[in-house]
Amino acid sequence: MTERPIGWVGIVRLGLIQASLGAVVALATSTLNRIMVIELALPAIVPGALVALHYAVQVLRPRMGYGADVGGRQTPWIVGGMAMLASGGVCAATATAWMGTNLGCGMALAALGFLLVGIGVGAAGTSLLVLMAKRVEAGRRAAAASILWLMMIAGIAITAIVAGRLLDPFSPARLVAVTGCVCAATLLVSCLAIRNIEGPAHLPASGSAAPGFFTALREIWSEPRARRFAQFVFVSMLAYSAQELIIEPFAGAVFALTPGQSTSLTGLQHVGVLTGMLVVALVGSRTGGMRVRSMQFSTVGGCLGSAAAILVLACSRMIGTAFPLRIVIVALGMANGVFAVSAIGSMMGLAGAGRSSREGVRMGLWGAAQAVAFGLGGLLGPGASDIARAVLGSPIAAYSAVFVGEAALFLVAACLAAGVFRDAADRASPDAQPIGKIRAAQPG
Repeated sequence: MTERPIGWVGIVRLGLIQASLGAVVALATSTLNRIMVIELALPAIVPGALVALHYAVQVLRPRMGYGADVGGRQTPWIVGGMAMLASGGVCAATATAWMGTNLGCGMALAALGFLLVGIGVGAAGTSLLVLMAKRVEAGRRAAAASILWLMMIAGIAITAIVAGRLLDPFSPARLVAVTGCVCAATLLVSCLAIRNIEGPAHLPASGSAAPGFFTALREIWSEPRARRFAQFVFVSMLAYSAQELIIEPFAGAVFALTPGQSTSLTGLQHVGVLTGMLVVALVGSRTGGMRVRSMQFSTVGGCLGSAAAILVLACSRMIGTAFPLRIVIVALGMANGVFAVSAIGSMMGLAGAGRSSREGVRMGLWGAAQAVAFGLGGLLGPGASDIARAVLGSPIAAYSAVFVGEAALFLVAACLAAGVFRDAADRASPDAQPIGKIRAAQPG
């Protein structure tokens, strides 16, 4: 029996879950980060290690996706993941408050909290994308990916504004209370949003036993498209995350921008990201959905545009104060937005391309690649700039060298994406087949 596709209302409901997920993660990785460094005067490596821990544990995403595949439903994993995420958020806030009086116990509890946050994000985030891949029509996937991302950003922004006001005047008890209220609200919203969307479980046919996890993972890795797409996700997200952490230091060192001005610059970059995402969503909606070639164009084009903008930044020292920094940063953000939302749409389209009943493992593999890339990018971007500064003796030359390296990563990502979609196009009728309908031949 073919299930009815999820409409726009259902997509927005699922977007509420993504917004809830982003709200809790932002509290854990940003607000608690600041409190540890400023209010508690701890070394920045402490929250940095905790954030890295929450990324590292997401290598379990393929196993979580496998569990949902075997069980035949995504809803339990979404609800369970959000419950674990909310518990982790409260645990991390309590640990941060405890650090003020007992650093050792607080650190141990914080490690547990960030582990729960990472596992919760992996379980809920992976299953949410799998559900959308299965139930959202191919023609709506680009717009659906944009809606998910925009609602996540909205959730982060609203939480930051509301929680920021409630946290003043700051006290450890107030931190725990505010975090607890936010986590409880996000869990309630998620449970209400997912209610009655999925329907009954779809289990394998009687008599067909599901393979073990490692067997399923090896099968997915043996699929050329799944493997290449995992490589594309890793390389592109490594470049994306590495650039984010050095834009503001670069603006301060090269253009002497104040902290407020550099923060505004980051805001302009995010405006560009949102604009790029909206452009992809609108084009996809007006053309009746993203086809193989149009999806390839936006994904590869976004990577190439990101590489070009970063290379222009690398050459900024040659132009000096006349360099149009804000314009280039907005262009970089737009290119980032185009490739990011196209990549998410591609994930949803390619999740079902290959062996049947493996959508969760594929999405988990790609989600794990993204998480590991984000964790490494947060370390390699600033680390590479420090090493380049020591070798080259000039901060300006160091940032230029790092930007060239990031541009090279985006070029590699563009080549990988072109290979993925070339293979997909070869298996589909020219320009006529939506990417979500492509199926790989079953291995003999």
